Amino acid sequence: MKHILPAASLPLLALGLAGGLNAAMHTGDYDYKEGTAELRGYTAYEEGGARRPGVLLVHEWMGIDPYIKTRAMQLAKLGYVVLAADIYGKGVRPATTEEASRQAGIYRSDRKLMRARAAAGLAELKKLPGVDPARTAVMGYCFGGGVALELARSGADILGAASFHGNLDTPDPLDAKNIKGKIIAFHGADDPFVSSAAVAGFEEEMRGAGADWQLNIYGGAVHRFSNPSAGSDVKSGAAYNEKADRRSWQALQDFFAEIFRK
Repeated sequence: MKHILPAASLPLLALGLAGGLNAAMHTGDYDYKEGTAELRGYTAYEEGGARRPGVLLVHEWMGIDPYIKTRAMQLAKLGYVVLAADIYGKGVRPATTEEASRQAGIYRSDRKLMRARAAAGLAELKKLPGVDPARTAVMGYCFGGGVALELARSGADILGAASFHGNLDTPDPLDAKNIKGKIIAFHGADDPFVSSAAVAGFEEEMRGAGADWQLNIYGGAVHRFSNPSAGSDVKSGAAYNEKADRRSWQALQDFFAEIFRK
């Protein structure tokens, strides 16, 4: 008997993502280390099936929270094996923005440590059940977007890096020459926390390195435009934007389809 697959299944087959129709979803905490530092990440993936691409997901400045877990599950439902990396450390979950600022500042002022924490997460991702270690990428939101770009600049063996309203600056732009994968950054045109100078510097950095890069800028969007919990007060500088969220999510899927295609 000849089976006809729906059109929506074809991209999944090309990516090697198609699993069972009733595949069970695994989600849960995942403990690992970077040196002697204890970390607690979060995993999400469909059990069984062929080896699939792996996605390292990096949290906002508030650490691993319900928003990041939701994003991990969304990615898993698309057929990816996901590890939400813990940059801050096991048990370090800021309760206030002041605490979050202090924690994020530790790593933004020490990019070597930031990269080491991200690299530890990538190494663990490649060990997870069902992952094709030759097909991995990193992505992150806000603080995590900056971490994703730093991991790429470190020369990590990844196919791509995606930043959502993340920091675009880096202490040494020449490190971009180490980038092995493709780069995509999603940026709010009115984001007051990422200056026009930082945007221009990112563009110059990518051009100078000869990187394969994209910068998607969304009109009317400010910082945290992808997170519904950011609220709607645009004047605060951080607010949810449904159009920018929807369009950037679709662009991410297109990006992954390109870099992960067999």
